[in-house]
Amino acid sequence: MQAKDVMTKTVVSIDPGATVMQAVRLMLQKRISGLPVVNANGDLVGIVTEGDFLRRTETKTERKRPRWLEFIMGPGRLADEYVHSHGRKVEEIMTPDPQTIAEDAPLDEIVQTMEKRGIKRVPVVRGKRVVGIVSRANLLHALASLAPTAPKPSADDAAIRDRLLAELDNQKWAPVGALNVVVRDGNVELWGTITDERERQALIVAAENVAGVKAVRDHLAWVEPNSGMVFYPPGDEPDRALAS
Repeated sequence: MQAKDVMTKTVVSIDPGATVMQAVRLMLQKRISGLPVVNANGDLVGIVTEGDFLRRTETKTERKRPRWLEFIMGPGRLADEYVHSHGRKVEEIMTPDPQTIAEDAPLDEIVQTMEKRGIKRVPVVRGKRVVGIVSRANLLHALASLAPTAPKPSADDAAIRDRLLAELDNQKWAPVGALNVVVRDGNVELWGTITDERERQALIVAAENVAGVKAVRDHLAWVEPNSGMVFYPPGDEPDRALAS
């Protein structure tokens, strides 16, 4: 999937000459947490977010630091913070030249950009024109839309799981309470913990002997009783294909 597949196409934007209060009211009215800043030519010139309103003189939340720290920071940094907390126009408090992505950017690239930049949304541009915006919420919606396509256990898979669990219920050595069995298309995955390494092979054999099982994958963690140390299988072990 690409940015164009998940982005919000109807983008609410604001002019750089708009007032801070206009931006606040627009964000509250539209229930959004960020606004692309677009000039009269339709070009993206910045972005303003909720975070830009946290340190404001109106709410008396502007930063206050010890004099020694202000001396180290220097007048330039302090001047920038003053503009940000006292500015009346969007162009005075916005983040200029924001990070953007193209319409064909893959989701993995979008996520990496968000993580690297520490941002919650990124404008999608065609040239300098904003054509959409991708937020964390958009990514969650994409995930939710994909969930129904995940393979579901068939009736045969459910029967295999029931037969295996029934067999293990009859075995005094089997750690049924610490075990989870997942079956997909005849492939059995064993999850959970064991307290004796010999239980691992016994569980695998039990699964292999259930009619309809194609392969068994071992994810079992061994908890050493004396030390309490946990030992996991080396990596993701390959399926144990069954002999015909």
